[in-house]
Amino acid sequence: MPTKQQSSGSPAGEPVYLVIGYLRRPHGIRGEIIMDLHTDFPERIKAGRKVLVGEKHEPLTLDTVRPHDTGLLVSIRGVTTPEEVGRYRNQWVYVKASDVPPLPEGKHYQYELIDLDVVDENGNPLGKLVEILETGANDVYVVRDDAGKEILLPAIPSVILNLDMSQRTLKVHLLEGLT
Repeated sequence: MPTKQQSSGSPAGEPVYLVIGYLRRPHGIRGEIIMDLHTDFPERIKAGRKVLVGEKHEPLTLDTVRPHDTGLLVSIRGVTTPEEVGRYRNQWVYVKASDVPPLPEGKHYQYELIDLDVVDENGNPLGKLVEILETGANDVYVVRDDAGKEILLPAIPSVILNLDMSQRTLKVHLLEGLT
């Protein structure tokens, strides 16, 4: 499964894509397909929404969207049969990061945190934030140093001391046993 974020260090002019769903299989006879949700904002997935599908980021427009179990049933504009929609089976659905609305002050999308320089409370470098694991209770930040050593940091207030997006640094308090 691709991560919900990609490095913010993409080459100039190349957009960053965010995963919002995964197309499973056709459903019914009208060209609908089951889509698993991979977004915290499912209410933004509506009819008329432009999305990008698959590794080649094929631009498509959602024609209809309706709830189904824990996901959605969607149809794609111009696609009206199960056979036609079947070509999109088992593919990821993306949006451009530039197309998502800004979050409230102090909140950040996960992709914005990737590649932050992580330092301890004394300013000693620990590495870069390379991945965010969603565990249910709280996220866990994966920090990797130049030698490849990884540290797992729970994203909780007693560990995450300061986030400075202008300096692209994250200051943390190491709990016993994390070093």
